[in-house]
Amino acid sequence: MLKRALSTFVLWFGLIFLLWKFGRPAAVILTTVMAVLTQYEFYGMLARMGQRPYRRLGVLLGASMLLVPYAVRTLAPGFLGSGPGLMAPLMALAVILCCIRLLYERDPARRVDTLASTLFGIAYVPFMFSFLIEIFFLRANANQGLMLVVWLVAVVKFCDTGALLVGTAIGRHKMSPSISPKKSWEGLIGGVLTSAAVGAALVHFLQPRGLYPENFTVLWGAVAAVPIALIAVVSDLIESMIKRRADMKDSGRSVPGIGGAFDLTDSVILTAPAAYILFAYLLR
Repeated sequence: MLKRALSTFVLWFGLIFLLWKFGRPAAVILTTVMAVLTQYEFYGMLARMGQRPYRRLGVLLGASMLLVPYAVRTLAPGFLGSGPGLMAPLMALAVILCCIRLLYERDPARRVDTLASTLFGIAYVPFMFSFLIEIFFLRANANQGLMLVVWLVAVVKFCDTGALLVGTAIGRHKMSPSISPKKSWEGLIGGVLTSAAVGAALVHFLQPRGLYPENFTVLWGAVAAVPIALIAVVSDLIESMIKRRADMKDSGRSVPGIGGAFDLTDSVILTAPAAYILFAYLLR
């Protein structure tokens, strides 16, 4: 488990380095790639449960939810709003296209399940991932937008690491034995405290260099990390629940040393929109 956590940590910050070097276009491309891989693996897990989502259509629509807002923001600013304002029309379009595709489904017994699983895959993965891109563009200063995502990833991943270390050392009380038997309440507390410390430390050391907004204080860095860490634990448990139901140890094999893309992004899925809401409020 520790080796896997370290591999995840190294890979995430390798991706962040690439984003720092190549900027927002790279951020959009890498976020889209990770979302597509995660969504495809998620559909594969649903298939193991007996569902038959429209994989290609779902992934195509999911990718559009990430790329279209960026293209509109770049080429036609203000068209139908921007960023989150475009998500409702795109989600509505996804529902319409999936319903049209459903008309050609030959197995009437599976029609509702197929529609539901396809749309849930779009809402659960790319829609949630789209908030990462919105965080990139939340500040006029591109570096600050990127560093907000760095803060998010660091808080989430150090929560995993802190929970693992503390839980291994003193964990006695199981948090959710039917979903993830190794998680403990002691580990949860250790993970949240680790996240708060990391969130505060990043702001403390990097804000003087202009990499975080002035109103994102050290105190806010610590306080905001607490709900993000708690949501990250929920997000991780959801993936564990899905893998257990699909009878899979890993979500796939697309990421060497870790498993699948879903194993890498699980705790980010629910935290991305939560972080966007927090940042939009704190940094207004």
